[in-house]
Amino acid sequence: MPSIVLRSFATIATFALAMCAAAQQPYYVVDRWKIGGSGGWDYLLADPAAHLLYLTHGTRVDVVNTQTGKSVGAITGLKGTHGIALDPDGKVGYVSDGGANAVIVFDRKTFTQLASIPAGTNPDGIAYEPVTKTVWAFNGRSKNVTVIDTKTRTVTATIDLPGKPEFPQVDGKGHVFDNIEDKNSIVKFNAASRKLTDTWPMEGCESPSGLAIDIDHSRLFAVCDGKKMGVVDFNTGKLLATPFIGDSPDAAGFDVKEQLAFSSNGDGTLTVIDAKNGYKVIESLPTVKGARTMAYDAEADRIYFSSAEYGPTPAPSASAPRPRPVPVPDSFTVLVVGRK
Repeated sequence: MPSIVLRSFATIATFALAMCAAAQQPYYVVDRWKIGGSGGWDYLLADPAAHLLYLTHGTRVDVVNTQTGKSVGAITGLKGTHGIALDPDGKVGYVSDGGANAVIVFDRKTFTQLASIPAGTNPDGIAYEPVTKTVWAFNGRSKNVTVIDTKTRTVTATIDLPGKPEFPQVDGKGHVFDNIEDKNSIVKFNAASRKLTDTWPMEGCESPSGLAIDIDHSRLFAVCDGKKMGVVDFNTGKLLATPFIGDSPDAAGFDVKEQLAFSSNGDGTLTVIDAKNGYKVIESLPTVKGARTMAYDAEADRIYFSSAEYGPTPAPSASAPRPRPVPVPDSFTVLVVGRK
C-alpha cells in the first residue's frame, strides 16, 4: 500500500512539473504569411487599432492586415527603407528612407506619400514623441538625430550623437532614449529642449541594437551581442541585469500585461524573459534562422518576424568583409507567434 501511495505522489508530481513547464513556455508559431517580393528588410511596426502591420522591405513598405495575413497596400517609390513611426491621430505615418536621406510622410488610409523631409545621412530608427508632437529620426551614418515638427513638417533641430544610433524609444513624458551601438551605451534626450541630457554606459553589453520599454516600471531592455539583454533603469541609467538571450539579436519587445520582454535573435530563436521575477528566461522558442527583426502587437498578443529563405553567402570583399547570405527572391515571409 505505501508503495502505491508513493507511486501516486510521484505521478502527481511529474504531472505538476510538466504543467509548470508548459505554463513557462507560453508561445508557439501560429502562422506564416507569404509576402514575396525582392530585397532586404529592416523594422516592422504593428498598428493594433487598425489591425495592420507595416514591413520595411527594400524600396517599399508592405502593409498587411493582421487578421487575414493578406497584403492591403504598400508605400512605394522609396530608395531604402528602415523604420516606421505613427502619429496617434491615426491619419499619418512616417518612414525613414535611408537611401534618400529623408523622412517620408504618408497617408495611412491610401498609403500615398504626402511629403519628403530632408534628414541626416541614412536615417534608420525613428520614433514619434507625443508630448512635443515631434518625430525623431536617428541617422546611422552622420551620427546625429533629426527632430521634425509634425505640424509644419519642418526640421527644428539636428542633435549630434556620441556614436552610431540604433533603435529609439519614448516614455510618453517628454523623453527619448536610443542605443549607441558602437559606444555600448544608451542616451537620453529632453524632447522639449531638444537636448541630450544623459549618456549611460552598459558594462558587458556589447553593440546594443533593439530597444524595448516598460514605462510603468521605468525600464529599458536593450538586446546586445554576446547573447545578453541589458535591463536599465531609465531614471538613473543603472544597469540592473543582463539575462542571457539568443545569438545575433536585432530587435526587442515588451508585453505590458504579462510583464514579458522579448528578444528576436538571428540564430533562429525568440527569447522570452519574465520581467516580474528576476529577469529569468522562461522560453527560447525556435523561429527561423535570420529572423532578427520583430514587432509586438499588444491587442492581438502576437509577435511578428520578418524572414526569408537564403541563398549562398557571397565571398568576403574589402567593402563587405562580413557578407550576409542573399535572400531568395519571392521568399519574404512573416512568421506569426502567439500564446498557447
